[in-house]
Amino acid sequence: MKRTAFNQIHKDAGGKMVEFAGYEMPVEFAGIKTEHLAVRNNVGVFDVSHMGEFWVKGPKAADLVQHITTNDVSVLKTGQAQYSCFPNGKGGIVDDLLVYYYEPEKYLLVVNAANIEKDWNWVVSQNKFGAELENASDAISQLAIQGPNATAVLQKLTAVKLDDLKYYTFSTAEFAGVPDVIISATGYTGAGGYELYFYNEHAETIYKAIFEAGAEFGIQPIGLGARDTLRLEMGYCLYGNDIDDSTSPIEAGLGWITKFNERNKFINKDLFEVQKTEGVSRKLRGFEMIDRGIPRHGYELFDEGGNRVGEVTSGTQSPLLNKGIGMGYIATEYSAIGTEVYLGVRNKLLKAKIVKVPFLN
Repeated sequence: MKRTAFNQIHKDAGGKMVEFAGYEMPVEFAGIKTEHLAVRNNVGVFDVSHMGEFWVKGPKAADLVQHITTNDVSVLKTGQAQYSCFPNGKGGIVDDLLVYYYEPEKYLLVVNAANIEKDWNWVVSQNKFGAELENASDAISQLAIQGPNATAVLQKLTAVKLDDLKYYTFSTAEFAGVPDVIISATGYTGAGGYELYFYNEHAETIYKAIFEAGAEFGIQPIGLGARDTLRLEMGYCLYGNDIDDSTSPIEAGLGWITKFNERNKFINKDLFEVQKTEGVSRKLRGFEMIDRGIPRHGYELFDEGGNRVGEVTSGTQSPLLNKGIGMGYIATEYSAIGTEVYLGVRNKLLKAKIVKVPFLN
């Protein structure tokens, strides 16, 4: 298994370590519910160094990124980021990712840990433009500092005015005495906060500085378990569960990152445009339990008559709402908000209803 630069720090902090995407990662420290609520109400730190980072550089960088991603990179200004996905040429999704417009002729693509090799091979195979590519995944560490007190903690460590960093923008600056740290106003929790990118050799320095600055707030390390429950409360997709090589962005409710303007000529554009115009037979929807029960990945969804109408892709007991919530693909005729569906659990049908995401109002 691979290890991030924070591996020993996690173990020293009592992290429960598991294998995830080929890495030894902490799934929890104080407990998933405790960590979840710490991020929603205060501040917590996630090690997300297992994520992949690809640089795309040179005069043809924009041409390649525009071709392989569904969002429109031409609208980005330097210092802006966008959420996007790689279509796979067959109507599915290679991966979802963040695109950072670092400087003219230079983009940073941040991809999921489990897909680094797959994504790299895909990007290389599509590089008919001659863009310069660099897989920097093994050299870069990443921390996500999330929660309503994240700004107060991190502002002690940088001269960048964090309140001026709008959502999905970033700055490259000195942080905790370390030069050239990417400070990004992004995240996967819906609780506000930042993601920091820096070289592995600075990992311990930055980690210690953050925890010293956050001591007065009771800052906590957060594991992958709470990361999953936090993102699910926001209705954010997880690759491998809610989206994959067999799901289209239109089915997945990601039409908002699939731009059909004239200048945006990306892989599968024509197919996705047809889906958007003519509709799809299934849609990814959020649902919450009416009866007591916890939905899990792979559980089936039924109509009142016991006919199968869908399948759960993600599910949990929401620590904040204290009820079962989930997402799943469901036949379009059952996808309207407020529609009652039934979760199959051990030969029982438990009532649920389709709701808007995020689950948190």
